[in-house]
Amino acid sequence: MFSLIARWWQERIIRRSTVTGQQWQLAFARLPLLNRLTKDEKARLTRLAILFLHEKSLEGARGLELTSEMKLTIALQACLPVLNLGLDWYRGWVSVIVYPAQFIPERNFVDEFGVEHSARSVLSGESWHRGPVILSWEGARLSGVIDGYNLVIHEFAHKLDVLNGDANGFPPLHRNMDVSQWVTALTEAYNDFQNRLNTWNDVPIDSYAAASPAEFFAVFSEVFFERPDILNHYYPAVYEQFKQFYRQDPIVRLPD
Repeated sequence: MFSLIARWWQERIIRRSTVTGQQWQLAFARLPLLNRLTKDEKARLTRLAILFLHEKSLEGARGLELTSEMKLTIALQACLPVLNLGLDWYRGWVSVIVYPAQFIPERNFVDEFGVEHSARSVLSGESWHRGPVILSWEGARLSGVIDGYNLVIHEFAHKLDVLNGDANGFPPLHRNMDVSQWVTALTEAYNDFQNRLNTWNDVPIDSYAAASPAEFFAVFSEVFFERPDILNHYYPAVYEQFKQFYRQDPIVRLPD
């Protein structure tokens, strides 16, 4: 009964969407990454984006006024990782805060000697546990161009990661997935990636992936959707695990 009511409510939201067909066409055109999707996938992604914009609150910071174009650009990219999972995977939070460009939050921390310090760092995005996703519009606007980097996918991958309680590169796996295979594939790849960086044997993947298992999962998720050929070439076992987790196979979308 409740599932029927939920589906009815979602269909009602979708029918009442004020986004025009032309606006959707322009939004997809601005994101070459989405050109790879089939007609059916684009239709389902559109529906998810409508529901995402209904459920989440997108707010501009530092005087930034979010236009419909900006919201669609963010929503479409945010929904790509959950295309075959559903919006319930983004449960437990509501806000997406968008800065015009990079931002500098101030952090207070206490060191091992009990001394309190204040630190400031320049960021393009953040994902708070049970809190908002924070993006720079500059970074979001430049995402989706098939260069292997995608700020939006990166930060929303963190949201999937923390569903198990911690940001540790270990999101809730599906029942048909083998936990030991996930741990082995990602641990071996993480160690190999760090070793390559230390020996100047780089791979065409952002070195930030070596910062922690959480960043490894987020950066490799970017590559999975943007440049699946690179991920499959260097780390096929990780690609296979991501294919099972995201329930998508981006390689089949690549042109012959």
